[in-house]
This record gives sequence, C-alpha cells and structure tokens, in this order.
Amino acid sequence: METFLGIDYPTLWYLVVGLLFSGYAILEGFDYGAGAWHLFLRKDESRRIAINAIGPIWDANQVWLIIGGGALFAGFPVMYATMLSAMYIPFMLFLLLLVLRSTAIKFRSAEKMIWWRKTWDIIYFMSNTLIAFLLGVVLGNVLQGFEIGENYSYKGGIFFSFLSPYAIMVGLTTLSIFMTQGAIFLLLKTEGRLHTRLTLLLKKGMIFFIVCFSITSLYTLVFIPGITDDFRTNPIFFILPVLSFLAVANVPRLVSKKKYFQALVFSSLTMAFLLMLVAFQLYPTLLISTIDPKYSITIYNAASSQKSLGIMLTIVLIGAPLLATYFLFLYKTFNGKVKLDDTSY
Repeated sequence: METFLGIDYPTLWYLVVGLLFSGYAILEGFDYGAGAWHLFLRKDESRRIAINAIGPIWDANQVWLIIGGGALFAGFPVMYATMLSAMYIPFMLFLLLLVLRSTAIKFRSAEKMIWWRKTWDIIYFMSNTLIAFLLGVVLGNVLQGFEIGENYSYKGGIFFSFLSPYAIMVGLTTLSIFMTQGAIFLLLKTEGRLHTRLTLLLKKGMIFFIVCFSITSLYTLVFIPGITDDFRTNPIFFILPVLSFLAVANVPRLVSKKKYFQALVFSSLTMAFLLMLVAFQLYPTLLISTIDPKYSITIYNAASSQKSLGIMLTIVLIGAPLLATYFLFLYKTFNGKVKLDDTSY
C-alpha cells in the first residue's frame, strides 16, 4: 500500500474528508445557529441585520459541504452508497431545507407586506433549526452503527429508524452548539439594543449546550459499547476530551470579558476537538455494522484505488492553499458591523 509521509493513502483521505466536514460544521455552523435565533429577534430591523450578517458568506460556506461530499464519494464510494441508503430520508429532508433556507434569505425582503415577511421568517427559522438538528442525527447514527449486512448493503428500516433516542440527543447537542456559535458571531456583527438582546440569548444558548452536552456525554459513556476502549489502550488520547472541556469552559469566560472573537475561536475549537474525538473513536471504521463486525465498512474496504487516491491527494495539495486564501480574503473583506442599505436583504 502506497504511503505519503509514512501515512497510507486511505488514512490520508480519511483525514482530508474529516477536515472538510469539520470546516463545514464550524463555518456553516454559525450560519445555521444565527438562523436558529431568528424568531427570538423581535423587530424586523433586527432580523434583517441578522440575515445580512451572514449574507455575504453563507453561500460560500456551503462550498465545504459540496467539496466534502465530493471527496467522500471519490475516496470512499462504498461508504457513500451505504450511507445514502441508510440515511435517505434525513438527507432528502436536508436538501429540501437547504433550498427553503436559501429561498427565505433571498425572498424575505422582496416585499414589504407583514404576512410575507413573517412567513419567510418562520421558514428561515425552521429550516436552519432542522438542518442543524438533522446533521447531529446523522452523526448520532454513525456513532451507533447501522444494520449493514453482506456486500455492505443496508438491511434496516427507512422512514423513522434514524430517530433513535441517542440520535435525537446528539441532534439537540449539535443544534445547541450551533446556536451558541451563531449568537457569538452575531455579537461580532451587531451593536446597540440588538447586541444587548443577543448577549442575553447567548447565555441561554450556552446553558442549553452545557445541559445537552452533559446528558449526551453521560449516555455515550454508559450505553454506547466500546466507546472508551481506544482510550484505555492509548491513554495519551485522553488529551482530546480534556482540551474539549477546557475549550467549552473558556467560552463563557471570554464572553463575560466581551472578547467575542476569541470566544468564537474557542467555540470553533470545541467543535473541532469533539469531531476529532469522533474520528479517533471510529478509525479505521467508517460505518459500524450492528449485525456483525465483519460487515463494518472501513477506510480500507471502502476506498478507491491507490492510483485514484494518489491523484486526488495531489489535487488537494494544490487546491487547499487556494481555498484557504479565498476564505481569508472573504472574511477580511466583510469584517465589521452590519450596516443596512438599499442593497441589503
């Protein structure tokens, strides 16, 4: 098996896919989180400011989803096919909600009628909230495992099987961290009464996250089998949960000092460390089979050919700096407080 810097190609592609989806969760996370607060903002002007805070960047952030999905399909086609079979309903709902969310952003301020704006406000709020929740539900199912049989075919139910108690808890935890992330981001972009209102909402969001995170973590340790096995064999990796805890604890401290950018960084680090925990716990498995471990999908039995992975890794080495430069330019260009004008949403 070919390697680069001493790491085999499937493992490298596992890291690439993980990095792409982590970038999507962090950057698009505060977009969804800002939208999940939408109905909590009472005035029309406040809602317009919140939408315009993410206006220049929300569609650019979705680039991470497109590239991540493409990388998953190209690198691990077996996993991609089985995952879509198992999560068909949530993925179709996810696509529908993405369309509704984008439409709401574009159409909300197209007319001045109150009923028109309130209708799109509800659609915008519901789509952001449900997208964040569904992303967590999918992650919860990945951690629990799927009914995968011979030839890596999905043998489980379709319509409501994905809504297990654990998946719902992970979904609520994902929603809560996105809402915390979104409130911090909006604090960076607003001032005046709206800023004061968001400060109060952020406190509620952090309480929501801490409660959800604590319950989900306890449930994971007690009811998800084998979750601590890798930590027992490699105690050095206990540094990941420790760093996650420290990052979570640092967010309220920085918010109390009104250091919102640093708070956003540590909120993002919290997400990054938690996703690293998931990746470490699963590796080298991609999808766990609850029928028989021999049917589990790993990075080795699901990977494309070595030549394909090698070519794609070369493309990543060229494209990654370009993508990073683009996003640095984008966020620097649209830095600062939101000011409404005739071109605003």
